[in-house]
Amino acid sequence: MTVNSGDSLYLIFKRLGLPQRDLALMTGSKPLAKKLARLAPRQEFEFYVDTQSRLTRLVHRLDRVRSLHVLRDGESFTFEEVIEPPEVSLATATGVIDRSLFEAGQRAGLSDNLIMQMAEIFGWDVDFALDIRAGDRFALVFEEQHKDGDKIGEGPIVAAEFTNRGRRIRAVRYVDPSGRTDYYSPDGRSMRKAFLRTPVNFTRISSRFSFSRRHPILHKMRAHRGVDYAAPRGTAVKASGEGRVIFAGRNGGYGRTVILKHGSAYTTLYSHLSRFSKGIRKGKRVEQGQIIGYVGSTGLATGPHLHYEFRVHGVHRDPLKVKLPQAAPLARKHMDDFRGKATPLLAKLEMVARTSIATAE
Repeated sequence: MTVNSGDSLYLIFKRLGLPQRDLALMTGSKPLAKKLARLAPRQEFEFYVDTQSRLTRLVHRLDRVRSLHVLRDGESFTFEEVIEPPEVSLATATGVIDRSLFEAGQRAGLSDNLIMQMAEIFGWDVDFALDIRAGDRFALVFEEQHKDGDKIGEGPIVAAEFTNRGRRIRAVRYVDPSGRTDYYSPDGRSMRKAFLRTPVNFTRISSRFSFSRRHPILHKMRAHRGVDYAAPRGTAVKASGEGRVIFAGRNGGYGRTVILKHGSAYTTLYSHLSRFSKGIRKGKRVEQGQIIGYVGSTGLATGPHLHYEFRVHGVHRDPLKVKLPQAAPLARKHMDDFRGKATPLLAKLEMVARTSIATAE
């Protein structure tokens, strides 16, 4: 039978004339029994009863691959969650950018999830707000999951190529023997950098790094040793790298400010924040990509934006141009395993990418 909107297991038992005593025994203190209380429309149940109308077995299909099996054991019930793995196959997609990665991805038939995965893979090498040019192209190899002939899921991306302004960047997904997953270049370098290029989803750059700029409020010529990213008030600001908070508070014309220290050489500054993220305080360790605050206009600011500074040994560097240090490469002990798994994926990626170019020409 199929679950209807508003159904509960009590109503289903009542509708089928099943003993409420069996329902009470079934929904006792068993941890998996909690799943029976969270019904969703269109889920399916199978009921098996004996000649005395006692429930002997129940199968609750949670989704296309998971089901909960309930079996009578005397005057109690046992529970088991069964997973029937879907069939996994490799799919491919290619696209050429006219205006944006998102539009090109949609034209190529990609879901929002796959487009976001692609942006995350190449996000350390390509600024998708500033670096994209018409004619840039991509090729993907990704997994699709099928069950009973129907597609029920997709991803992850297992190999990808992005060509930006003629520069070809390739990445392959690798799961090491310990279960750690990451994306690497064909020679084993991590696609991740020690720092994100931009720590906020911005609408435009309102002011660039400069040694001489007329301050919009003070009306004096002053150095602007950072980049201003205009964004709506409340937009999340992320830590550009793993580190420790060395300052979180009001800081003169900077307004609400967070300063992070990354190892011995690097510090980053985030200012004009409207508020800090919960728990952000001096001494707190943060992960790369963790939200540390939200865009505002505190301090000397004419409108909501993030002022971001990047310093190396205390010296300001242009965040848009500074060469970002690489994350640790793949461990040497895993290189043979990596090459063995990456080679066929990269070969398939090469074929897809070259076919796409030949077709376009």
